[in-house]
Amino acid sequence: MSDLNVSPSQLSRFITAAMQAAGLPLADAQTVGELMAEADVQGSDGHGVIRVPVYIRRILGGAVNVTPQIRVVEERAATAVIDGDNGMGHLVMKRATELAIEKARTCGIAWVGSRYSNHAGPASLYARMPLAHDMVGLYFAVGNANHLPPWGGLDMLLSTNPIAAAFPTHQEAPVVLDMATTVAAYGKVKAKAMLGEMMPEGWMMDRQGQPLLDPKRSEEGFLLPIGGYKGYGLSMIVGLLAGTLNGAAMGKEVIDFNNDDTSVTNTGQAIAVIDPAAFGDVQAFKLRVDKLVQEIHASERMPGFDRIWVPGEQSHLKRERHLRQGIDVPQALCRQLDAVAQQLGVPTLADTPH
Repeated sequence: MSDLNVSPSQLSRFITAAMQAAGLPLADAQTVGELMAEADVQGSDGHGVIRVPVYIRRILGGAVNVTPQIRVVEERAATAVIDGDNGMGHLVMKRATELAIEKARTCGIAWVGSRYSNHAGPASLYARMPLAHDMVGLYFAVGNANHLPPWGGLDMLLSTNPIAAAFPTHQEAPVVLDMATTVAAYGKVKAKAMLGEMMPEGWMMDRQGQPLLDPKRSEEGFLLPIGGYKGYGLSMIVGLLAGTLNGAAMGKEVIDFNNDDTSVTNTGQAIAVIDPAAFGDVQAFKLRVDKLVQEIHASERMPGFDRIWVPGEQSHLKRERHLRQGIDVPQALCRQLDAVAQQLGVPTLADTPH
């Protein structure tokens, strides 16, 4: 059977209906639906609608608060800590990012951390939000399951701990970096397993030090850090900033939300926003970013390379294509989503209006 092609609005409406049926108020369900659909629009298919089954399981299992009182618990002029009251991570981080943007307008730079949040989708969702205000966004998070041991060890004490950065431009596509501190995000492993595909060598290793290629055996091994021991160090630093600093979970405290539908995860994230106006003329800054992008595009290429990409360009092209042509949802995922729809009593994705 072929994949199901859906529009972004159809995807958003389906997720919204599922979230509302699971107990979220309509406005919150719509926010989650829009952000999750945006993940698929930008090509982050390991963090979009594929996450609906596990989110719904955890909501129905009582692990997530569907009516959180998200509040600021620590605050200074340029900083804040938000307690998410165990609400959906998308709601917590949208609030945190909006607050950081507001503070950056006054202070030039702002940092807002979160605790008692939950998985919030791809890092770039929140790093990109300041772009609408001609600001720079930086995002850090503690992953929602430990898949990385310390360098030379076997105990899973660290996660993919992603980092994202977004820079506004004038004419070029925004420069957006979104990366796990492991070679591959665990969401990509889950996507490979669902599609019945093998993983490339270098993503995972088993406990005997041999390459692990079958994603369905992922629990027998661990993810590999980018750049060897440097990636392990970066994962730890990101976790300290996004988790420990905010009083959120790190190390042995991290709950594997893929296999636990009842426990509070106390997920930590952080968003930093920089207003270029604090450093000079904003338009001049954006033109300088454009100039750098153009120099990189025009630089000499190695044999076999038709183009040199800047971070975020491929995602930008995927966004344009998906907005124009729709998003293909694999049949294996459709079957999982159909089961969720039947459980919740909402229309299937295929039957959801465009």
